[in-house]
Amino acid sequence: MNRFFVVLGVIAALLFGTLVRQARISLEPASDSADAQLFEVDQDASMALVARNLADAGLVRSALATRLLARWLDLDGRLHVGEYELSAEQSPREILEIVTSGRVKLWSITIPEGSRLTDVAVRLQDAGLTDGDDFLRVVTDPLIAARLGVPGDSLEGYLYPDTYLLPRGLDPDEIARTMVQQFERVWRNELAARAIGSKLSKDQIVTLASIVEKETAAPEERPLIAAVFLNRLARGMRLETDPAVIYGISDFDGNLRTVHLRDDSNPYNTYRIPGLPPGPIANPGVDSLRAVITPRKSDYLFFVSKNDGSHEFSVRYEEHAAAVDRYQRRSRSHATSETR
Repeated sequence: MNRFFVVLGVIAALLFGTLVRQARISLEPASDSADAQLFEVDQDASMALVARNLADAGLVRSALATRLLARWLDLDGRLHVGEYELSAEQSPREILEIVTSGRVKLWSITIPEGSRLTDVAVRLQDAGLTDGDDFLRVVTDPLIAARLGVPGDSLEGYLYPDTYLLPRGLDPDEIARTMVQQFERVWRNELAARAIGSKLSKDQIVTLASIVEKETAAPEERPLIAAVFLNRLARGMRLETDPAVIYGISDFDGNLRTVHLRDDSNPYNTYRIPGLPPGPIANPGVDSLRAVITPRKSDYLFFVSKNDGSHEFSVRYEEHAAAVDRYQRRSRSHATSETR
């Protein structure tokens, strides 16, 4: 009888040792491969499902062992929705700590200076970060604009052009809030003190800066472009800027015509309506904003594109007309009344 129990004890010890060894192996990294792969935790996913998906993806050796480990570490029920960058060389414990920490994969996206709301929506959708139509609904909602402290009916002008690191699946309103907060941060840190001496309100500065942004891509010209528009405003002259007119044409086909410049129903038609348009026509960067706040001192009232990325500036209309003849008259029938 004693021999029987001895044998039984030996067998039990062997089985226990095997189980312990198997459990230890199950909680080791699934592979020595450091190749990263994306793993997504869906909304309302359970730890059991996540453990199974981790095993199916080859990121852990055992779904059961991973699930039991989560319970042992008191991580069950602490999952965070999102995409995670994981590798099979990480231990199940490391992986569990990551997917319960919220350290989701961030994607870099750059919003260029001068982008319109529609441009931002397209970039976000192309990057797979959010649905473009959903984002447009958010950024054109007057209630959301008011909640974020933005004047007007949309966030045009206040989605600061910059490079952002964003997770996929972020609500469109959170993306918009992030961009508006970045605008406010730049305004507060780099522009607010200088803007105190401006005769324009903050929204007027943003509006004019958006026009400057669309008129030239040459940083050195922006203070001079801004000066032209400020001089015209001070003299009660219409701005006569094509980008503003184009912004107000919903079905613009790329060809600005005389009929567009004569359209009194377009609130952005600065050829017919004096003063600034109703609001920004794009999202300006800090250089254009700074150019409006601290323009270059000049008497220029006109400028025209030289078709090489630069412009020729004039004080008198006769000089401007001659410049238009040189650079634009042959290809643009409406050049007699334009400032570009």
